Parts: sequence; C-alpha cells; structure tokens
Amino acid sequence: MFTLGALMEASLLCLNAICVLHEERFLARFGWQQRRAQRRYGPPSTTEQVLHIIRSIRTVAKIPLIFVNIITITFKLLFG
Repeated sequence: MFTLGALMEASLLCLNAICVLHEERFLARFGWQQRRAQRRYGPPSTTEQVLHIIRSIRTVAKIPLIFVNIITITFKLLFG
C-alpha cells in the first residue's frame, strides 16, 4: 500500500544510497569522477551538476541521516 510512511522510507533509502556512493570506485566507471583543476567558462554540464548535488547531499545530510536512520530502525523494531 502506498502511504506517507512508505514514501518517507523510500526517500530515506534513496538518501542513504546517495551518501554511500564512492566516487573513485563506483562513479568513475561511468566517467563521473571529479575533474580537478579544470577551469571552464560557461554553464556546467549536467554531469557536473549531478556530481555537485551528490557531494552537497553527502556533506549536508551525513550527520542528520545517522539520527534519522536510528529513529527509523527503532520504530521498525518496536512497531513492525
């Protein structure tokens, strides 16, 4: 059944997946590694924008995500 709780749990799982992606191991296979010391003019490409979003989520959401995971696991253990 599609409920608000299931939607929140799915978004939590997606955030967890984004936070554990390793750039050098996984993303480099697809050519999505960070390019260092390149100065480009003009708007960034779509790949660079996606990598920036991944890095931003990883930076901002790491600590709060730990607490949200603990709360979610506790509720799942207690209430099924």
